[in-house]
Amino acid sequence: MGVVPFTEIADRVWVAHQEWFALNVGLVVGRDGVVVVDTHGSGTAARTLVDDVRALGVGDVTAVVNTHEHFDHTFGNATFRDAFGAALPIHATEEAAARTVASGDRSKAAYDADPDDTHRAEVLATEVVAADQTISGVGALDLGDRVVELVHPGRGHTAGDLVVGVPDAGVLFTGDLVEESGPPAYGPDCHPLEWPAALDLVLGLLTPDSIVVPGHGSVVDQAFVGAQHGDVGAVAQTIQDLAGNGVPAERALAEGEWPFPRDHLAEAVRRGYGQLRRDQKRLPLA
Repeated sequence: MGVVPFTEIADRVWVAHQEWFALNVGLVVGRDGVVVVDTHGSGTAARTLVDDVRALGVGDVTAVVNTHEHFDHTFGNATFRDAFGAALPIHATEEAAARTVASGDRSKAAYDADPDDTHRAEVLATEVVAADQTISGVGALDLGDRVVELVHPGRGHTAGDLVVGVPDAGVLFTGDLVEESGPPAYGPDCHPLEWPAALDLVLGLLTPDSIVVPGHGSVVDQAFVGAQHGDVGAVAQTIQDLAGNGVPAERALAEGEWPFPRDHLAEAVRRGYGQLRRDQKRLPLA
């Protein structure tokens, strides 16, 4: 599976960077608890994570947090419950929890249609378990000598994005609102016009010394998030400008100047045009 054991990036805050998807799984330890941030893309992958957590000797996991509903962040939920108790609480936003099973079913269907994918069998065998502890805005997990903050900064990568802060350590887990290993992922459930505002709030949680753990890729800092915020903002503004100038959606990718490769932005344009108000669009130019 190519799993790298957990690496401590701040006081009692660990990250395990996974080869599959370049995914980051977080671990936050306090006097009275251990929190896992995201659980990977299959039960098989999560079993290795459980072994790595136990190898650290920091105690049993007492809570799981899903930064959003996509399968690569949630498909280990059942495995962590099998390992640490059926009552293990799983936290997410209300939107993410409500969409986890349907999102997982779509991912399974995609893997089922690709018999050559090496992860097909383990994805299809995974039990999909949604969060049972939900927030709509902000929440907190008390670990005795430290607090883990949960914040829904708004819609962006999905409708249910959640960032996870460890204020005393200066660490913020952003989920896929920030990505380092590639361009931000604009999927069929993204909100490209609102994503910049969500990152505005994320930037407000950071300082120049903050350690930022993106959903995928290497650990970054405030400056990286600021730069990605500018690019995400440029995508939103370009969509609005093209629509306002009467450029139809089917020509927008070709006619726009984009900060990311065009082949990553088809859903951003489709979703963005669909989310514009009628008065923000002009009739298509001849």
